[in-house]
Amino acid sequence: MLQIITDINGAVNDFVWGIPAMICIIGVGLYLSCRTRFIQFRKFGYTFRVTIGKLFAKRDAAEGAVTPFQAVCTALAATVGTGNIAGVAGAIAIGGPGAVFWMWISALLGMCTKFSEVTLAVHFREKNQHGDWVGGPMYYIKNGLGPRFKWLAVIFSVLGILTVFGTGNATQVNTITTAINTALLNYNLIPSDSVYMVNLIIGVVIMILVAMILLGGIKRIGRVTERLVPFMAVFYIILAVGVIIVHIENVPAVFSSIFQGAFSPSAVTGGAVGTMFLSLKNGVSRGIFSNEAGLGTGSIAHAAADTKDPIKQGYFGIFEVFTDTIIICTTTALVILCSGVPVGYGAAAGAELTISGFTATYGNWVSIFTAVALCCFAFSTILGWGLYGTRCIEFLFGSRANKPFMLVYSAVAILGATVNLGLLWSIADTFNGLMSIPNLAALFLLGGTMVKLVKEADKK
Repeated sequence: MLQIITDINGAVNDFVWGIPAMICIIGVGLYLSCRTRFIQFRKFGYTFRVTIGKLFAKRDAAEGAVTPFQAVCTALAATVGTGNIAGVAGAIAIGGPGAVFWMWISALLGMCTKFSEVTLAVHFREKNQHGDWVGGPMYYIKNGLGPRFKWLAVIFSVLGILTVFGTGNATQVNTITTAINTALLNYNLIPSDSVYMVNLIIGVVIMILVAMILLGGIKRIGRVTERLVPFMAVFYIILAVGVIIVHIENVPAVFSSIFQGAFSPSAVTGGAVGTMFLSLKNGVSRGIFSNEAGLGTGSIAHAAADTKDPIKQGYFGIFEVFTDTIIICTTTALVILCSGVPVGYGAAAGAELTISGFTATYGNWVSIFTAVALCCFAFSTILGWGLYGTRCIEFLFGSRANKPFMLVYSAVAILGATVNLGLLWSIADTFNGLMSIPNLAALFLLGGTMVKLVKEADKK
């Protein structure tokens, strides 16, 4: 039975992340970029003035909302996660260094895609019975495309609920337990036969923490993420930049391998990665897995922002993709490629490859700090995706289903801590791709609305 599930998932995954998906993801990003006159580039400086300025804005949001910065931190909490560490390592191992180049390309177009998602989410949002702002793909499909497309919104919500348990929770908890166990075993702090009990305890603790935060509502989630996300991002980047500085003489050769490997991967990987499409596929899919541009999920958090200007909140989407992929994913790639650790092209790899880049530079002691970084990344992702799942279940069944969902979602942490999740990672990747289909269709159909909103903002 397990083999049948594996085979079916493999076939669906190959289709979802095959040539049609690449055309749709890149095509919609290019379409929106053209229609908005490449707003991600012409407004790049303004984007950072608007977003960075919010770092120092000390104000409370209105009832039922969060500050714009809390909204972007909640969205970044979900995107800045294991995809930045394990996802980049996997893309390089299977697609070669050239996968990083295609990750950049998908991010440059994805900045406009996410800008559009966030803008539409704020423009078409509505208030629920508790007075909270709710929005996202299911709402801009329903309110933007009309009742006859509500079935598309329902499909997105169902896929969203199925995805959050794997992508947002179980796999993230599994990453936390793996990081903690590695650090504890390296220093002989626990015997190997007690790993299961330690994992169970970790799972219970995470379950309690997640339940306490999610049940506190959007404001509590916002307060936690606005403190956790900047800390973990800066902490990780400092460690990564240290590795790059130590191996600064390797940087020119690394960038050469990235550009050469994008179009001729076999020349860089010794034939282990033979085709440009394999490099492109891994770069684009892992980039989207990390920054979520095209999935629409991040816009769910932005819809709760205390703002009256959809376009101004949309700039946070550009900032988000740039921070996640261009900065954090690139530093991860440079840690792996500059440190000189053996990659093993053509074979699957994950967080252990990234960690080896740090330990090869700093020594085994750094495994403690990488464990902390991984735990922060993964925990923040659990919170962000918990909000996404709550909004999807609320769209389908009303807000009365929110608390039962939160409790079930929190309890999945125990499963993630104690069960082998090899297949679940692959299934989560498949559902991620399936979620993008209704969202990309909606973005394409709402292109005219985006043009109108952008033109109005440009006149101002």
